[in-house]
Amino acid sequence: MKFLGNISHLANSGKLIVKTTKTPPAGAYVFTNDKQKIGKVYSIFGPVKNPYVSVNIFRSVNRRDLESRHGEKLFVSTKREMEKTSKKNKNSKSNSKRSKSRKSNSKKRRNK
Repeated sequence: MKFLGNISHLANSGKLIVKTTKTPPAGAYVFTNDKQKIGKVYSIFGPVKNPYVSVNIFRSVNRRDLESRHGEKLFVSTKREMEKTSKKNKNSKSNSKRSKSRKSNSKKRRNK
């Protein structure tokens, strides 16, 4: 994990705004100091040298708790971590498609 930046505020849209010095990859997972996954990078905006990052917060995360964490450090997943999770997601999706097609084929056979 790499340092992302410090929490600035919670926007009216519900996204967490983070002030940073480096541009993270879009879609990267965002973690707290205690390695709790809180969301994903949604967009990067503002000046090039000191951009802001908006983070889509997961539903399971308490938003009021984040409001009180102004200035806390956040971290972002590295490319390798992102690739691992995307491979896992692709494998699980393909496995679920296979099992669905097997089920539908077995139903067709029974109906004949």
